[in-house]
Amino acid sequence: MILGMSVGVFTLVHVIISLVALVAGIVVLGQMLGDGYSRMWTGLFLATTVLTSATGFLFHSKSFGPPHIVGSISLVVLLAAIVALYVRKLEGVWRGIYVVTAILALYLNAFVAVVQAFDKLPALHALAPKGTEPPFGAAQLATLIFFIVMGWFAFKRFRPSPAAIA
Repeated sequence: MILGMSVGVFTLVHVIISLVALVAGIVVLGQMLGDGYSRMWTGLFLATTVLTSATGFLFHSKSFGPPHIVGSISLVVLLAAIVALYVRKLEGVWRGIYVVTAILALYLNAFVAVVQAFDKLPALHALAPKGTEPPFGAAQLATLIFFIVMGWFAFKRFRPSPAAIA
């Protein structure tokens, strides 16, 4: 039992939260690329991404491993994004800090999604049963390159008005 739920139910809730975070993050990234901003989508992305990382720590584990490291990095990055947006209101360097940290948090979610896809989906698992084979590496490299490129464009384009953030 985790938080009063069976492990299966808790896992399903965690996966749903993670998928909502990914979809909301993609919408937020798209908005950044178009120099747009939505309080609702941004709040949903940040909240569900924090929940995804936090709930990941509740799964039973015998040791501190890679999922915990990714979750810890994600929470630190999300803290910086939240401070940049809600406390510093994207003033000065905080705009860049927000863009970089928000996209890094989204990338970390996508990174974990790729890991889980290769672990849980039979067709992908057959291509990389150990998670060290070339198809897995290629998928992770493509994901990384995508977020670096999109992050660069978002960094250059996202300049919301102070009124939109306030």
